[in-house]
Amino acid sequence: MASGGQRFPPQTQEHQPGNEHVMEPTPQAISDEYKPANKLQGKVALVTGGDSGVGRAVCYCFAQEGATVAFTYVKAQEFKDANDTLQMLRQIKKQDAKDPIAIPADLGYEENCRRVVDEVVYAYGRIDILVNNAAEQYERSCITDITEEQLERVFRTNIFSYMHVSKFVVKQMKAGGCIINTTSVNAYKGHKTLLDYTSTKGAIVAFTRALALQLADKGIRVNGVAPGPVWTPLIPASFPEEVVANFGKEVPMGRAGQPCEIAPSYVFLASTPDSSYITGQVIHPNGGTIVNG
Repeated sequence: MASGGQRFPPQTQEHQPGNEHVMEPTPQAISDEYKPANKLQGKVALVTGGDSGVGRAVCYCFAQEGATVAFTYVKAQEFKDANDTLQMLRQIKKQDAKDPIAIPADLGYEENCRRVVDEVVYAYGRIDILVNNAAEQYERSCITDITEEQLERVFRTNIFSYMHVSKFVVKQMKAGGCIINTTSVNAYKGHKTLLDYTSTKGAIVAFTRALALQLADKGIRVNGVAPGPVWTPLIPASFPEEVVANFGKEVPMGRAGQPCEIAPSYVFLASTPDSSYITGQVIHPNGGTIVNG
């Protein structure tokens, strides 16, 4: 995929989570250049927010690599995207993998997280890989515009869910398992109109490092991925048309990434042969932005 010269058609969506099936162009979850090698054969993976965007691409790559995949979505708004993803996964499922499942859930609340983990374990007997990926964001020009309700909602989705789901997964995850958390380049460089979102992404980095230390002696690795600008439903659902039209042009490569360009980072971190000596770290597929930390 070439650098620079990209412009998206102006578009917005009125609610979060956004919908992938109405975006123009449709985000690329699949790359014909990706060559699977059975790196996750026999593994069971749970991906939160797996119906669209980066989550969909991760689910697809995991299934290509032989994993059995379960993912969550928001029932009322994301049913079509979730069903589309489910059909994609069924078509590429490896012979020895089990049928994928999609679970509707609001992961901002502990009981819902427990239910999701229980459902996956009941269906497949275990969870080997957890990808915490669900997120939402709202653009606000000033801290005084952020309501208590919005602050709580963003933290519930973006960091509370990561802690709750991880807590229930860790109770049954065996040595060799791994947890991968989606953070953001904004955790490292900041974003002046996404203050609460950026704060949660910083919390995810700290959570990743601390949990990695806590679980190292159990043989469970914990890492993160910090994407830069990526063309997902979160973008038209968050920003005005003029921002969407120029989305991603600020990075050195001059364009936004596609979900299929981000997903291989998750495969690398989930693959024990490839990343067995890596924990507490964050990978930065961000179009060339240089970050510290």
